[in-house]
Amino acid sequence: MNPHYSNIRKIDPDKGSHLPDGTPNDANRVEIGPTLLAFREWEAAGLALPNLDAMRRYRWKRLTEHVVDRGLGGLLMFDPLNIRYATDSTNMQLWNTHNPFRAVLLCADGYMVIWDYKNSPFLSKFNPLVREQRSGADLFYFDRGDKVDVAADVFGNEVRQLINEHAGSIKRLAVDKIMLNGLRALEAQGFEIVDGEEVTEKSRSVKGPDEILAMRCASHACETAIGKMERFARNEVPKGQTSEDDIWAIMHAENIKRGGEWIETRLLTSGPRTNPWFQECGPRIVQNNEIVAFDTDLVGSYGICVDISRTWWLGDEKPRPDMVYAMQHAVEHIQTNMEMLKPGVMIPELSAGTHVLDAQFQAGKYGCLMHGVGLCDEWPLVAYPDQAVAGAYDYPLQAGMVLCVEALVQPEGGDFAIKLEDQVLVTEDGFENLTTYEYDPVLLGRTGPKMRP
Repeated sequence: MNPHYSNIRKIDPDKGSHLPDGTPNDANRVEIGPTLLAFREWEAAGLALPNLDAMRRYRWKRLTEHVVDRGLGGLLMFDPLNIRYATDSTNMQLWNTHNPFRAVLLCADGYMVIWDYKNSPFLSKFNPLVREQRSGADLFYFDRGDKVDVAADVFGNEVRQLINEHAGSIKRLAVDKIMLNGLRALEAQGFEIVDGEEVTEKSRSVKGPDEILAMRCASHACETAIGKMERFARNEVPKGQTSEDDIWAIMHAENIKRGGEWIETRLLTSGPRTNPWFQECGPRIVQNNEIVAFDTDLVGSYGICVDISRTWWLGDEKPRPDMVYAMQHAVEHIQTNMEMLKPGVMIPELSAGTHVLDAQFQAGKYGCLMHGVGLCDEWPLVAYPDQAVAGAYDYPLQAGMVLCVEALVQPEGGDFAIKLEDQVLVTEDGFENLTTYEYDPVLLGRTGPKMRP
């Protein structure tokens, strides 16, 4: 017997008209989101889902408050991730990073307008906080040729009219990233342009309750994908025909299967290619009894970034003692530094109080001690003491911030590296490590690995 048509068009046939995250249970909807696989896994894990309407309103309110607090007439955003934060809508995200055709203006009274691709104004209509859909913010040469200045003047005039209507005489406008002709057009309209990145980064830095729920779900999906990748690597590498790319492809596929969106880097390497770190994943055949290290840099379910790192020993022999020591040192580095996290701690205090890596690992240490995370790597950055710039980050931690705590332990001139990273929530009374994926016990000198199902 054929299933009823009302179940065919649902994302989850077992649910009613809406999913537990408050969105329509309609497989034909425009709005993207997690898959049935992800929902099933989260339900089995006992995870509470975010209410997306509440999450969107929290973000919109927080941005608006930051605009008002700075005496701005509005905030004009071109960065695709700032637009995602403001509207929760997407459109060709990676293409948009190098062809900036979208823009969002948030006025001081909360009125929000999006300029989108001319053939797709419908992509943000699910969000009632977006009051208008327009087109015409594509101010790049490929799309406008030698008349890009004309298009910029039209766009600048639209922005001026909107600010006049919704912010009165205030001519201070924050802008995050804009093409040169667009900047000149706005200045010609009489705007005083100020840094919009400062506004958006600080707005995004403190997560609301539903954002934290979304991050828990995204973390679970990411760690499930890592488990699939680890099982594949441990099963296939001993056969001698599995490349770094083969292993990394599992991570991409499992992310997409759960409604994840993309991976920002290609940071998975093996054996001697782990040192120096930041070589990209390639065709090298991973050998038995070697290290594999990776950094997820993954934009997953709900557009949330899960940025964690693990290093595995793949093989039937034991790793060398220097590898085990480096792994133990890396874990100590992360866990010691994590203990400093609590509301009120100043960022320079984190730099000053860091666990100190051995001299042999100093030259190759990571580019930062910790960094914020939300929709991607975000403000703030916590520098190592020898890299800190006085006055750059004189701010306290707040409850609701999420920081990625880093460890890169690679001996100078060595043939391996250990890369670890955990994603940690600052709570009202301390911290909570959101990352549950175990460190490789073999590299820690303990028992064999216990792979996730």
